[in-house]
Amino acid sequence: MNKTIFLVGARASGKTTMGRLLAEKLHYSFIDTDVYLYETTKQTVAEIVEKEGWEGFRKQESQVLKDVTLPCRVIATGGGMILADQNRLHMQKRGIVFFLSAPANILAERLMKDPNIAQRPSLTGLSIVDEMEKVLEDRHHLYMDCASHVINVDCPEMQILGQFLEVLNID
Repeated sequence: MNKTIFLVGARASGKTTMGRLLAEKLHYSFIDTDVYLYETTKQTVAEIVEKEGWEGFRKQESQVLKDVTLPCRVIATGGGMILADQNRLHMQKRGIVFFLSAPANILAERLMKDPNIAQRPSLTGLSIVDEMEKVLEDRHHLYMDCASHVINVDCPEMQILGQFLEVLNID
């Protein structure tokens, strides 16, 4: 197998953590699009949004997706990568898309434990729990639209990894 594997889902769904584990298991390279964007621009998401607005950030994010898409790579995308039709089509045409799904309260709980929360500006100005509910409500159909498979991430990491490997038919 030499596919490109894309991980989509809301913030704190485990795209980076599970992406690294999956890449290691498959002997693939791993890229997190937000980290790649930071490394190439030397600006955080918050800084890009402050300077160029969300539209400017989304444009850069779309370019990063194209730049990093290669076979034998696991790509953890930013939570809003699926907002652009072109990004969803790009991922569907060029690989396998996994939607990492969990309830809003689980995602909010994880975000509250995450010291990197300040890197990503609030999308709504709401509390973390309310924001996660709103974001999932707004984006769930887009995640589902582009996903080849849905992975339940409301369980331990090794169980999550097992779901990936089962879908990919790997022991």
